[in-house]
Amino acid sequence: MKLGPYELDSIVAGECASLMDAMPKGCIDLTVTSPPYDNLREYQGYVFDFEAIARQLWRVTKPGGVVVWVVGDATVNGSETGTSFRQALYFMQLGFNLHDTMIYESEKPTLNHNRYEQKFEFMFVVSKGRPVIFNPILIPVGSIRNRRLQDKCASAKEQGRAWRSREETYRTYKNTQIKGNVWQYPIGGGLADGSHPASFPKALARDHILSWSNPGDIVLDPMCGSGTTCKMAKELGRHWLGFDISPEYVEIARKRVEFAKTPLFNL
Repeated sequence: MKLGPYELDSIVAGECASLMDAMPKGCIDLTVTSPPYDNLREYQGYVFDFEAIARQLWRVTKPGGVVVWVVGDATVNGSETGTSFRQALYFMQLGFNLHDTMIYESEKPTLNHNRYEQKFEFMFVVSKGRPVIFNPILIPVGSIRNRRLQDKCASAKEQGRAWRSREETYRTYKNTQIKGNVWQYPIGGGLADGSHPASFPKALARDHILSWSNPGDIVLDPMCGSGTTCKMAKELGRHWLGFDISPEYVEIARKRVEFAKTPLFNL
C-alpha cells in the first residue's frame, strides 16, 4: 500500500518538508514527533526549517487529525528562548487548533543552577478542526474521591460555571477518571548503545498513539530519529511512516522497527 511515492510502514531518508510535499493532501491521521529544538540535541549537524515543516503538516493532516509536537527551550544568556511558544502560535496561524498544551514531565537529575531545575517539555496537541478521535487514557480513582469529584462537578454545573474552562465536562467511568494533561515518564535519553542521543520514551509515543488514533490509522513521524513513534505504531496495529534527514538514524530506526512486536490483530 502506497502513500504517494512512499510505501506505508517504511522509513525514508531525506528532508521531511520536501518528502511531505510529495504526499497527497489530507492523508495522515496522526503525527507524533519531536524536533531537534534550539540545538539542545546534537543532530548530526543538520538543521530544520520549522515553518516549511509546519506548513506541510497542515497540508497532509486529515480534517479532524492531530499533530503532537514535543518541544522544549534552551536557555541562552540567562533567558529561555521561547521557541516553543512561537512554534505553537505559528501552528495556530496556519489554521490548527491548539487543542491542548500538555506537559511531559521527566525524571531528570537536579543540577546546580541559579534557577529551579527544568523538569518538563511541552507536548502541543494541535488539531485540524475538532479531533475526530479521542480514546482517553483512564486512571484509577478511589470511590470516596470519585464521589467527591462528581459532587463538585454537579455543584459547579448547578451554579452555571464550568468545571474546566473548555467544552468537555468532567467525566468519570465507574472507579476511573480521565488522566490529566501532565504526563510523567522516566527521561527518554539516548539509546543504550549511544547510537542516538535523544529518543523520547516509548510510553509517551504509545499513549499519544492510543489517544488520538485507532487501529489501521496512519501515523507519521517526519523527524523520526531512532524510530520510537514508528515502532510503537507498529506494535499498536497502526500504519506508520517515518522520515529522517540522517541516513545513519534511518538505519537505526529501521532495525528497531523491524524487531518490534507484531500486533495481535490484523490492520
